[in-house]
Order: sequence, then C-alpha cells, then structure tokens
Amino acid sequence: MDFSGIYIETKRDLIDAVREFGFVPLFRNSIPGFSVAEHVSPRAWFTDEEGVWEWKGPVIREAGCAYGKFFENKAVFISPEYFPDFANFRRDGYDFDARFDDGLAPYRDKRLYDLIAENAPILSKGLKAIGDYRKDGVKGFETTVTRLQKQCYVLIDDFIYETDKRGNLYGWGVAEYSTPERFFGEAFTGTVYARSPADSYEKIFTHLRELLPGTDEKSIEKILR
Repeated sequence: MDFSGIYIETKRDLIDAVREFGFVPLFRNSIPGFSVAEHVSPRAWFTDEEGVWEWKGPVIREAGCAYGKFFENKAVFISPEYFPDFANFRRDGYDFDARFDDGLAPYRDKRLYDLIAENAPILSKGLKAIGDYRKDGVKGFETTVTRLQKQCYVLIDDFIYETDKRGNLYGWGVAEYSTPERFFGEAFTGTVYARSPADSYEKIFTHLRELLPGTDEKSIEKILR
C-alpha cells in the first residue's frame, strides 16, 4: 500500500482511494504528494466539468467516510475503519462534555458543539442563523467549527446544492454539519474509546508510515498532531 500510486480521474477512483488508503487529504499539505490535489486529472480539478468539488458529498455518502478539517486545518476523507481510532487520540479519550467539565474546552466551543449535536444534521447557514453567527452577532464561527473538526467532535456529512427554477444545481455546495456519534451511530460510539488514546495513535501512525514509505516519522507526527 503506497499513496504515491493514487490517481483520481473519476468519482469512483476517489471512493476507492478512501476505502483503500483510509486517509485521503483533499489539498496539499506539509507532506509532499499526500493529497488529491497532487494526484488528480486536470479535468477533475476546478474546471467547468464535474469534478472533485462536486464529488465530495457523494463520496462521503457512498464511502461512508468522515470528512472535515482534520490535518493542518485542511479537509481530509477518513474511512470508517480508521476514524474511531483517529477520533479517540484526537479527543484524548474525552467525550465533549467531559472535556468541557475538566476545563479543556472554552464555552464558545461548547455553545457551538451543543447547537450541532442538538440539531444535526444541519446546514451551515441554518447553524449560523440559530447561533446568531453574523456580522453584528456572535463572532468566531469558522475558527470554532474548525477546532471542533480537528478534535473530531464535529464533521461534515454532506454538501447541499441550491437549485434554480429548472431544477439545476448551482453554486459551491453548502456544508452540512453533524457529530460522528450521529453520523456513524453504534459503529462509532461502540468503538471510539475501545483502546487507550496512545494505542489508537500507534495504530494510525503505523498505518500512515506504511502508506507514506518515503516520509520521515517527524513529518507524520506533525500532521497527526
């Protein structure tokens, strides 16, 4: 298994890559070659034709994978095989309420997390409306929701497109947020804390070391932290 062999031309290629490799970053990051952006057909990368941007929602649904800003505040697809362990070490074994009760999360994070948990799945525009995240309202939506994704308490479960009068889709797609507990159900809640965070980290680190054989260990440690 070697990520350097990946090449994305179709939606099926991307789904298969998520299932095979487990971790598929969308954009370039600090590990050269470890992204869809570096292994994609030019025709499928931000052109007038349907491509990766339009495939994100279908890939999430069909691969049953997690999607969010998990590496260096950038988007990554993570298969259901690896996401519980990834979430366990990123959460350091805490569910969100325990993290907040121990003083490890600020109130602004709890406020947004609770809104998502209570209303999931919810579109970002609806979330901003009920949370009063607007110019003259509550600030810091993007920063907070990114942090919650990085800690694996929140993910994006789909992208919903607006339609015109003829029923044609348009625009970039609006992110729909959920929690891993809601999105995966028992498959996640029954396994996420099954190991110690250290054992989960070792499992993920070992997998990425095999996936990226030419990458030094410090670079892998950096992207995981």
